[in-house]
Amino acid sequence: MLLPAAWSTRSSRVATGLVLTLLSNVHAANAHDVGQIQPPEIVRRVEPAYPNSAVASGAEATVIALLTVDASGSVSDVEIIQSGGTAFDAAIQQACVQWRFKPATRDGEPISIRIRIKQRFSMATINMDDLPVVTPRRAAPAAPPVVTAPAPVPAPEKFTSTVRDIRPHAPVAASDHVLDSDVLNTVPVLDAADLLASAPGVYVARPDGPAMAQEIFLRGFDASHGQDIEFLVDGVPVNQPSHIHGQGYADLNFVIPETVQALHVTEGVFNPRQGDFAVAGSMEFRLGVKERGLHLKTTAGSFGNLRQLMIFAPQDLPADTFGAAQVRHVDGFGKNRGGQLGSGVGQFSFRLPYGVKAVAHLSAHGARFNSPGVVRRDDVAAGRVDFYGVYGDPSASAQSALAARAQASISLTRKHEDALSSLSAWLVLSTFHLRQNYTGYLERSEVEPTWVGRGDLIEQQHQVTALGGRASHRFPRVRLGRWGLLTVEAGLSTRTDLIGQTQGLLQAPQNEIWDRRVDAQVRGADLGVYLDADLQLFQMVRLRVGGRSDILYYDVDDARDNVTAPFRVPSHLDGYRRTSLGLALGPRGMLELAPLPFLPVFISYGEGYRSPQAIQLQEGENAPYTKVRSFEGGIRLTTPALDDRFTLTLSGYVTTLSQDLAFDPSVGKVDRIGPSSRRGAALSLVARPLAWLLATVAVTGVHATLDAPPPASPDNPSPPYVRGQLLPYVPPLVIRGTTVADRTLAVVQGIPLRGRLGGGVTFIAPRPLPHRQYSAGILLVDMQAAMRMKHVEVGVDIYNLLDRQYATAEYVFTSDWRTREIPSRTPARHTAAGAPRTVLFTLGLHFF
Repeated sequence: MLLPAAWSTRSSRVATGLVLTLLSNVHAANAHDVGQIQPPEIVRRVEPAYPNSAVASGAEATVIALLTVDASGSVSDVEIIQSGGTAFDAAIQQACVQWRFKPATRDGEPISIRIRIKQRFSMATINMDDLPVVTPRRAAPAAPPVVTAPAPVPAPEKFTSTVRDIRPHAPVAASDHVLDSDVLNTVPVLDAADLLASAPGVYVARPDGPAMAQEIFLRGFDASHGQDIEFLVDGVPVNQPSHIHGQGYADLNFVIPETVQALHVTEGVFNPRQGDFAVAGSMEFRLGVKERGLHLKTTAGSFGNLRQLMIFAPQDLPADTFGAAQVRHVDGFGKNRGGQLGSGVGQFSFRLPYGVKAVAHLSAHGARFNSPGVVRRDDVAAGRVDFYGVYGDPSASAQSALAARAQASISLTRKHEDALSSLSAWLVLSTFHLRQNYTGYLERSEVEPTWVGRGDLIEQQHQVTALGGRASHRFPRVRLGRWGLLTVEAGLSTRTDLIGQTQGLLQAPQNEIWDRRVDAQVRGADLGVYLDADLQLFQMVRLRVGGRSDILYYDVDDARDNVTAPFRVPSHLDGYRRTSLGLALGPRGMLELAPLPFLPVFISYGEGYRSPQAIQLQEGENAPYTKVRSFEGGIRLTTPALDDRFTLTLSGYVTTLSQDLAFDPSVGKVDRIGPSSRRGAALSLVARPLAWLLATVAVTGVHATLDAPPPASPDNPSPPYVRGQLLPYVPPLVIRGTTVADRTLAVVQGIPLRGRLGGGVTFIAPRPLPHRQYSAGILLVDMQAAMRMKHVEVGVDIYNLLDRQYATAEYVFTSDWRTREIPSRTPARHTAAGAPRTVLFTLGLHFF
């Protein structure tokens, strides 16, 4: 049984009992000619979800409803005859319309009939991580009774369920959100990055194709390719340490969005479980398929977009057992933007002796896309190149990216009373190959300085084999008299990365290597341990304290370091081997005060870290990780009088970094820019005024500044710095609002016709750029509409509904594309175009 994820209170275990009873007043054409009645039999049953809004109060309820099961076996009407409250009634209605029966018969002929169901909801609040989803277990039914009206009500058919929610732990801050599938799908979703936009304060840019990691903004951080956000998929890390293109590189394109049942977002560093790259926060995808059966979907539309999806979720198995595959082809909205990708994932959960639940996961992904790179704004204004175009130059046309990833994992979980133990192991194989030119024809060879003007087509290759695991144990709760409960958890995580990376310059069109910049083998390891203590006092105060310690180890074999200058006589072989070790320590804590149960106040503090780029370390250096200090205070307001239909979160935060990073287009990777700080505030509202209507609003404002000069370098020994200068590329204001209506529109021949209409608006304020310039603001509107009747679903998604011309990324740097007689060495604005209006049509088939 799958439960909603956006819970604002502690993890909960829900037990439901269900009773089906055949009514004695069978509907027949003639009451006096009833004949012999055979009751309907359940073929497919969707468990009613414990309402998200009822978790805070731990309410229990019993709902009795009348279902009309038509002659086809579908539920055509749900009538509540004993209400348990608006939220519980809606849960019954939303679940029961998806039930399927073998229809009732009279003398062998299918007939419509009414049955009564009795659903009991109850919740026992616990303070522990949840077990993976457990399949509902159906008691062995007795032989079906034969009923002749007016016959006494037959013995009820009983069902029992063992379930859990997908909330990973009690909230550690006001900005600790779990977004369920309802919230994640309020607007069109084509890939996993679209799901991230549902998180408060998140904006996702796509300067490159789907073979590259997206540029993600969160709480004043420009995570160019993921270096400021810790990403996980069911506990398996996505970020790649010491990546050649960007530290913490996180490509999410391998995640199939239809297999994501929840997204857990922790903004800030407050949980001891948060590890490397949790700078702005952490995001974890929870995989599962709620609707069981075989699902096929084809999406086609603008710019040659074609996507085909297949999901197989066997009946009577839990939500975390499924298989899915997708393929996608696109021509692109401009020259040199086409490509294709394919992904597959299989997951299976099963029981082992001693009450152990196991989940095995296997997935693979491959993608290749062409890239137009960036164009100068002055060239666009002069008509030398189109806004959506690419320079007519072999070095520009040769830009492309290829990515492949395969991963396997196994997780074991055992719960005994209120103690919980878990153990997991994972293996990831990844390949990355990028060819990109930002600057045109400026670079000079470092191997042979007389070589210049052959084109700045950077080639980066990165291959990694990573393996690791996690283990944790939550000890039984200790009762401290009548005034409190104490829960303690200890855990560890480990990973090892075997990395090979190269970087050089190519001369198009034959793509001959004319300069070598990087050729290194890196071995890295990270061992982390944490302790987390949660103390509950008098139901009004919760104190959570803990800490984390990580040991970082690196062994670098750099073949391009210690290189002999061309004008010197060689006296040694090139290369430099070095090792480094570092220790990252960080306390984490939270105080929750709840004088009113519907208005908890959170005060949170934590210290996290970002691992260093291994190739920049020196021999014996103390692995200078980036120190992150994060503070947040906030409140979360709910409305129990209205069945918690509204949840409002307000927070203010301060985050400081000892060493920040920013993307440098001239070298195609992130570089150190010095210490920084961010001060901001965030508002998030989730409203369910009606059972079929959902609306969200999120507003995040931030003041992000550089606090000291960037590190000096041989090329720039005295970097310019103005105290309090704004960090480049960081949007000071992000606003997003979404609305979706999803309800039954009509019943056609006993079959419900369900409709869905949603839309979203995103506003990004102008972003500061280098050299005191600002980007243009961005306003985007997306919408979706869909209708479904039984097995068939049709829909349309529209991205950028207003067809606004906008730059998804803007940079300021020096370039020369030979578009003018006298090259300019003045830094110029460069843009990567965002997609124009894109219309996609979808046909889906659902077989149960």
